[in-house]
Amino acid sequence: MKHGEAVRRRQKLVSALPPAAEILRGSLLKRTIRHKRGCPKCERGGGHLVWVLTIGYAGGVTKQYCIRPEMKPQVERWLNNYRELKAKLEAICETNHALLRPEE
Repeated sequence: MKHGEAVRRRQKLVSALPPAAEILRGSLLKRTIRHKRGCPKCERGGGHLVWVLTIGYAGGVTKQYCIRPEMKPQVERWLNNYRELKAKLEAICETNHALLRPEE
């Protein structure tokens, strides 16, 4: 890749980065909670649908946060922004590697 082409590619990637303030690492899981007694819905076998954000940390530590249903679209958008940002950062790094090599 030529120097000028690499610089243009890098600038295009940088300009398309998602907002850094709206990123979230983790996985969104759908769970069903069932109460042992006293809940008619659970007694019928229905249970209660909940969304859980699961985040894994170093040393095997995992944290889980219940997400209110109205926040699900925002959490999904932030998770997608994180994945997009991570992929674009990798592409920027590869472009920078090309800038370090002499032109072919």
